Amino acid sequence: MKFSRTRNLISEYGQIALGIVLASIGLKAFLLPNGFLDGGVTGIALLVSSQLNIDVSVLLIAFSIPFLVLGYYTVSKRIVIKSIISIIGLALFIHFENFGTITEDKLLISIFGGLFLGAGIGIAIRNGSVLDGSEILGVYLNDKFGFSIGQVILLFNIILFSITAYLISVEVALYSILTYIVTAKVTDLTIEGFEDFIGVTIVSKKYEEIESAIIKDLGVGMTLYKGTRGVGNSGKYEDFDIIHSIINRIDIKKMHRIVKTIDDDAFIVEFDVNNVKGGVLRHYLDKKKNKVLPKV
Repeated sequence: MKFSRTRNLISEYGQIALGIVLASIGLKAFLLPNGFLDGGVTGIALLVSSQLNIDVSVLLIAFSIPFLVLGYYTVSKRIVIKSIISIIGLALFIHFENFGTITEDKLLISIFGGLFLGAGIGIAIRNGSVLDGSEILGVYLNDKFGFSIGQVILLFNIILFSITAYLISVEVALYSILTYIVTAKVTDLTIEGFEDFIGVTIVSKKYEEIESAIIKDLGVGMTLYKGTRGVGNSGKYEDFDIIHSIINRIDIKKMHRIVKTIDDDAFIVEFDVNNVKGGVLRHYLDKKKNKVLPKV
């Protein structure tokens, strides 16, 4: 148990270190040399650095302190400690590394700067840390006043980019918004993964045939619920299975064809799934050996 905990800890901090390296590449090789900004605390540090000629690594730590203090009372102490280590590590890496300017194309700067920064932030968040304190502010205001975290961060960045447009230029502000959009999207993809899963619930009188066909043709696991249907003029049809499964979105049309072939009147409900762990998510059936998945 102790060895496993140590291994997990090393893995977490190793991945956080990778996140710091990626984020610093995005900042030092793309955004900083070209005067572009990102959103959040990082964006504030970059803006103030451009106006006052103060080392951005110093500003990054200074502006993060209030948010980390706030985080001490709103999130777990473990997250705050990891975040302190991560932010100091990012500041040190930015201060000492010396990447050459890779490109002067403004569109490429926005896209690839946001890509590296978003990947770094996402990897850090996946391992229980933050590289930007604006997420902590969002958690606090959500808990205190009910504002969504997304609304808080959006408002925060609208103010930041408006100030950028006034102090620097509208063009820089627009490219910085593009950088922020890329960063946010890549952060989400890094946290949630690139595979897009969808939940499916199927209600049909021919449930046994559909169960077998899904297992055979899609090779995914499923959970079965006992249900009662047909309550109304037609009376009750009892003792049947409601099929619940998680499949990759790319297989959804194939699943529709399978169900339609067996029961054109089947009732199907689909819903988005943000995160999936465990279970049988891919084609784990060995069709040659004709294995059957266990029902849960």
